[in-house]
Amino acid sequence: MHMVTLTKGVPDFREGKVSFDEDGHLERGKTPTVMNPNDKVALQAALQTKVKHGGHVSLLSMGPPGYKEVLQEGMADVYADDLCLLSDREMGAADTWATAMTIATGIEMLDEEPDIIFAGFKTADGETGHTGPQTNWCIDINDELTDRPLITHVISLDIDEDTNTVRAKRLVEGDVSEIETIETDLPAFIVTDPEFEANYRRAEHRLRYKDLREQTQERAAALDLDEDVTVWDHEALNLDPDFIGLDGSPTIVSGVDPIPKGPSEREARVVTPDDEDGMEAVFEELNAFAAGD
Repeated sequence: MHMVTLTKGVPDFREGKVSFDEDGHLERGKTPTVMNPNDKVALQAALQTKVKHGGHVSLLSMGPPGYKEVLQEGMADVYADDLCLLSDREMGAADTWATAMTIATGIEMLDEEPDIIFAGFKTADGETGHTGPQTNWCIDINDELTDRPLITHVISLDIDEDTNTVRAKRLVEGDVSEIETIETDLPAFIVTDPEFEANYRRAEHRLRYKDLREQTQERAAALDLDEDVTVWDHEALNLDPDFIGLDGSPTIVSGVDPIPKGPSEREARVVTPDDEDGMEAVFEELNAFAAGD
């Protein structure tokens, strides 16, 4: 079984050093970058599938050369067998549509068609939630023989190898939260919900998970970013620059307003165990909550 997980580097908002140019485009070269947290959830779903059913997990991203470190982070923190980066200047400043077109072409370049493509719910910077479903649509229109079903907001999944199907539970948000169960044939496209939780109930799965994690962490630590990451530019993908990157993006950014850091209005008091008055004040403060008030 071949699985592909999509990921993106996002600004590390914890650093407080997000930089934009005069046109409102994010200057990623000047902004600390980390792997999108929701994509790690998708990668956990791929790892669970590998632990239970075997196979191969590829981690794929589109972005500048620095994203090699993001891919390495994904490998070390969760799991991946190999890493692939779609990267050159022609792909820069792409909106979700141009990104999806590029990623779909990259997936089609892989040696083996994926049985499952995993994507995270949304990114921490754009938060549109478009790229995963759009990528699936682009794959379908580029390959008329493929009818790849899409399941979003997945919180758990199981594979039936005998029938070549996937059964997934998805979170449906409305007036109340409901759980919907869907079964469909493979190949399929899965968008994980942040509530997804991998499960390893059988002892053999827990042991295999432990072994795989140790192996991939060793591999990530010894990774040569220049030799061990497959990189394809727009020429390798046979993509017209007019239809990717900024030129191929119909979205227009009218303006970007930086989010100011809120002032700190709280004062902290340090209380040590030998401060009897201070400890009594802490107890009185917490007592109401312990009593359920």
